[in-house]
Amino acid sequence: MAPVAHPILTCAAASALEKNLFAGNEAAEWTAMNQAGEAVALAVLRDFAEIGAFSRLGRILVVAGKGHNGGDALIAVQKILEQHPRATAEVLLVYGVKDLRPLALRAWQVLQQKFPDQVNTVTLRNLGTNYELMLDGLFGYNFRSPLDRRARAALRAVNARPATMRVAVDLPSGLDDQDAFRADFTYATGIVKTPLLGLPHAGRLRYLDLGFFQAQSTAANLVLTAGALRALRGWRDPVTDKRKQGHLFILGGSLSYPGAVLMSVLAALRSGVGLVTAFAPESLVSAFATQAPEAIWVGWPETPAGGLALEGCNLLVARWARATALVIGPGLGLEQETLAMARDIVGAAKVPVLLDADALQPEVVRAGRSPLVLTPHAGEFVRIAGKVSLAKYTRETGATVVLKGSVTRIASGRKIYHSFFGGPVLARGGSGDLLAGIIGSQLALSPRDPVTAACRGVVWHGRAADALARAHGTVAVRTTQVLDYLGEALREDS
Repeated sequence: MAPVAHPILTCAAASALEKNLFAGNEAAEWTAMNQAGEAVALAVLRDFAEIGAFSRLGRILVVAGKGHNGGDALIAVQKILEQHPRATAEVLLVYGVKDLRPLALRAWQVLQQKFPDQVNTVTLRNLGTNYELMLDGLFGYNFRSPLDRRARAALRAVNARPATMRVAVDLPSGLDDQDAFRADFTYATGIVKTPLLGLPHAGRLRYLDLGFFQAQSTAANLVLTAGALRALRGWRDPVTDKRKQGHLFILGGSLSYPGAVLMSVLAALRSGVGLVTAFAPESLVSAFATQAPEAIWVGWPETPAGGLALEGCNLLVARWARATALVIGPGLGLEQETLAMARDIVGAAKVPVLLDADALQPEVVRAGRSPLVLTPHAGEFVRIAGKVSLAKYTRETGATVVLKGSVTRIASGRKIYHSFFGGPVLARGGSGDLLAGIIGSQLALSPRDPVTAACRGVVWHGRAADALARAHGTVAVRTTQVLDYLGEALREDS
């Protein structure tokens, strides 16, 4: 079975791996180049759906260098033109035809032969404007700074041209140079290289798996794949029942933030767990129960300000034996009494605990004795960890940390898993509450494996968000619509 995460390699290690894989076999390299080009084309057309379908008369600019990166881009254009035969492509061969390496030259010749009337070469002097798609295939991972004169002139020119979608193949040419290619998306082909992480101008990151990795990796940094969801796609035990499918407790909510806990409950109910018991302010549970009747709602005594009161702890303690995992934090608020309650409950828990939002306080985290999953954004991580790095913090605390961001990182022990799924559609209130419920559901189903639960939840949440964005765009949607695409996210393999 293929692994669910693949190693992120330095450029030198990636080069060594490819040499070992292909051993100078040009036929194998040509096959891989075609796989990469086709994968880029499919990804471009799929992601383009977020802002509307690629135009039948679309105008494409390809910026190609000498080597395999340029070949990948040229094959990608070929595959796009096969689906959109009325589109046109302009190709800027920065170093000319004579300097193309054999496979890149072959890709160029195939493109010309297949589409003689739709493909034209251009120079910097007659470069057009207003492209629908711009593909950067100038440099791959063998690039060494600084940019030479021709490359710098080309990148300055194409960066000055407007394009609806700007795509870098594998890595943005120029990397962190001031004139580096400015991408909306970067598609890492076959191997994610370390320079891509945190790179300015890279835009949104996608990993295109070309089948280079067939065994589990011992690497410290890994990129998650859709395979993380494989276990959720199989048949359920035909004689199972709800008690065998996990029982998640969710504790949160306040009069100041009433909707957060409801969103976490809705997400948990949609992500496979057998039972959900929700503890929320007693003045809210009647309304919540009408919106999520599948959950068991328990009204919690409130403080005068509408938070969860310390005196309610016995309500949860009396039910501990039923739980297989606990989520605490969505909409909790920052009242001292409520945080003291959270600290006491976390200290008494004998099941894995996910801490989210306002529950992410140093004193609450330190109280934990059972396995902890923490789901902070960058500011919350600084609050609990100070200046300690993510890797060091997880090693010192033993917690599994889901550090949310444009690239979400899941850290545990000496491994950090990177998720490229999701995107700016998630940049709205409540996204984290949904994620807490989804991870919590997986934690209740596999309480002995919090790392897998966290990775699976992050990938599922991100892929559902991608599907939502492709169906409805990133603007005119509600956060909870992500839940409607959880099923689709399980059925897609890409």
